[in-house]
Amino acid sequence: MHNSPSFFRPVSILGTGHALPQRMLTSAELDATLHLAAGTVERISGVRHRPLAGPDDTAASLGAAAARNALDAAGVTLRQIDLVVCASGTQDQGMPCNAALLHRELGLGGSGVPAMDINASCLSFIAALDTLSWPLAAGRYQRVLLVCSDIASCGLDWQQVGVSGIFGDGAAAVVLAPGERRGAGIIASSLKTYSEGAGYCEIRAGGSRYHPSRISEPFAPLTRFAMHGKPVFRLTAQYLPGLVDSVLAQAGMTLAEVDWIVPHQASRQSLDHAFKRLGFDVNKVVDIFAGHGNQIAASLPTALDIAIRDQRIRRGHRVLLVGTGAGLSLGGMILEY
Repeated sequence: MHNSPSFFRPVSILGTGHALPQRMLTSAELDATLHLAAGTVERISGVRHRPLAGPDDTAASLGAAAARNALDAAGVTLRQIDLVVCASGTQDQGMPCNAALLHRELGLGGSGVPAMDINASCLSFIAALDTLSWPLAAGRYQRVLLVCSDIASCGLDWQQVGVSGIFGDGAAAVVLAPGERRGAGIIASSLKTYSEGAGYCEIRAGGSRYHPSRISEPFAPLTRFAMHGKPVFRLTAQYLPGLVDSVLAQAGMTLAEVDWIVPHQASRQSLDHAFKRLGFDVNKVVDIFAGHGNQIAASLPTALDIAIRDQRIRRGHRVLLVGTGAGLSLGGMILEY
């Protein structure tokens, strides 16, 4: 395998970390709350238990905890960070950006270190890593703190267990630097958006389009997450195989040459489909869905951190990151860790 000079970016992941709320909501608890037969929610959702944010948890507080874990793993101090980026699918508030609130939470208030958001819903980690790789490779930044932190639970209708039951809350972070080890970097990547599916996954409130001052309908229902699962699945199944093939071709690799596959933990159905339709070897897939659910943008980097910490993913391994997000957006990336 050779690294194509037009695509390869020498970027290192110096350290990873994740953080969860203290509360774990079990599917058995949901069965009881919703007056369902024992085992119903786990059977429908594929989730045994999911982390649930408490009243004092924010995306900024969870993100800061994940960031500190990543900084410790990287052996990097906050004073060495020259860019803070939040790549999340949910907002702590309409303004300012999540990164500014995380910046303050970390104690960087008077530092002047720039902070910005990159949002591609569930695909935000891959989108941000791809976007940041270019200025890192060019030497614009030396140490970037990239954080994904999402609280999905507040926007769910728990009566719709087929949708709400798959989600969890949490945060994950990585510390990035220009390539510091020979071979480490992003080998290939591809991002695609098919906005014919823009209405399939949405929370309509939260911006100017459905602001309370501009609508004549009740506001509260607009704050709930809505998903049309079957159209999402069909559109994903239509385009994702071609995207994975194109990333492998760009890298000059076969799927058998990939050491590990870290997917966005979208749903049990989507993961099982990937094993079959995309030919993923189940023994190479990092699957944390049953114990975490879909944590939006934090989902994929949480799985990545877990696999690095338990030493499944080691230096020199080639890792395929793949995911989907509202939009409908798809992304794939092969990197050498």
